[in-house]
Amino acid sequence: MNCFAQVLYSFTAEPGNNELSVQEGETLTLLNQSVGGGWIEAQNSRGQTGLVPEDYIQVRGQCCLFWLYPQTQLDCVVADPKKGTKMYGLKSYIEYQITPNSTNRPVNHRYKHFDWLYERLMEKFGCAFPIPCLPDKQVTGRFEDEFIKMRMERLQGWMSRLCRHPVVANSEVFQLFLTYTDEKDWKIGKRKAEKDETVGVMVFTTMDPEIRELDPTEVEQKCETFSRFTRSMDDRVKDLLSVGHLHWKRCTGPLQKEYQRIGKAFQNLSSVFNTSGYQGEATLTEALTATGKTYEEIAEICAGQPKKDLHFLMETNSEYKGLLGCFPDIIGVHKAAIEKVKEADRLVAMNKIGPQDKHTMAKNLSTMSYALQAEMNHFHSNRIYDYNRVMQLYLQEQVQFYETVSSLYL
Repeated sequence: MNCFAQVLYSFTAEPGNNELSVQEGETLTLLNQSVGGGWIEAQNSRGQTGLVPEDYIQVRGQCCLFWLYPQTQLDCVVADPKKGTKMYGLKSYIEYQITPNSTNRPVNHRYKHFDWLYERLMEKFGCAFPIPCLPDKQVTGRFEDEFIKMRMERLQGWMSRLCRHPVVANSEVFQLFLTYTDEKDWKIGKRKAEKDETVGVMVFTTMDPEIRELDPTEVEQKCETFSRFTRSMDDRVKDLLSVGHLHWKRCTGPLQKEYQRIGKAFQNLSSVFNTSGYQGEATLTEALTATGKTYEEIAEICAGQPKKDLHFLMETNSEYKGLLGCFPDIIGVHKAAIEKVKEADRLVAMNKIGPQDKHTMAKNLSTMSYALQAEMNHFHSNRIYDYNRVMQLYLQEQVQFYETVSSLYL
């Protein structure tokens, strides 16, 4: 169990001072509160450790369960997509280069390899952790530059999120994907992963929180609280995605055309004024023409703006839509375990199970609950970090957009 704190104010670390940059609202695990000098040693949800000013955080009065994060956060870079062929050129595919920071040695994977990894992770961890969905498959246009760029960006986001989960990132199958040495090593590792029997609910047998067992009623309350939150967040995320898609269409369709029509109308009026033959209206006609051209520029700026800001907000929300969609099944597994423990007394009375079996069921439920609590804290910490980051980018780009539009009138 770890004590933790909420970040009250964002703090930017000075290079070389063993400090930790943090963002407002982020949750930190406290490692050492007796450093002195107004500093506390802490770790964020991405495994980064360092010193933060104690005045910038609020230490919570209770302790909380977190996954054990590594000292060095695993990460990787997905880059350098290349077209390959097989079957004497009859079949083509795109291969991506993935370079983990743990080895700095690149490995190559096709989309189908990512799909294989997703299936293995879902089979192994799907009832314990939300495994984000892969970017959608596409039959046509797979080799167009724009599609390849978009898919690579989404695969990068997918891999980065998995790297941030300490249990998934440290799993044998994930490490195989990032660090295999040659084709033989890859095939042997694949066969081993496909025969793995520690999957599904069996993954909980590899965990031992070594703390008190929980009452089933307490477990049920925690499940219900988190279930309500994820359902509500899922609804709001879908709302934002719907509104965002409509706004994007409007910026690149009706709104752009509307500004273009306004611009054309001003220029047409200027052209008519120019035919009057009346002296002294050159300044007016030039102003009308300039106004028309300004509106045409605004039309182009509006059409291009969603790619600069709304795109990243939509991508983050799409990721969270996928994550949130996993939780009903995860919570369902926990609720089923709760019902079994509740039924244990009756089964003991009927001599269908022994007292030791009942104790084992209760212990397993506690382990599952502690895992869920750790996952809840991991989710919340990452949620705060991700939305802080993407909203800062979105608002900065919005400010830049309005400043650019305003400058056109000066």
